[in-house]
Amino acid sequence: MTTKDLDNKKPVLTFDGKKYIMEDLSDEIKEVIKSLQIADAQLKMHQDTLKLLSIGKNSLVNDLRKKLEDIK
Repeated sequence: MTTKDLDNKKPVLTFDGKKYIMEDLSDEIKEVIKSLQIADAQLKMHQDTLKLLSIGKNSLVNDLRKKLEDIK
């Protein structure tokens, strides 16, 4: 890999501190990278879902707290 290759703005994978020009990688490696990107997107989506569920739960707890105060 040369500096010229990197200066041409070719897509580069940086992994474990090493840089790899994407077009030089095998199709099998590209598929693994694509699968990792999909897994990352799914993780983000589920993390966002958990945040929303947590917000909803907190709202329900607060609602229950207010309703129970009326009973005292």
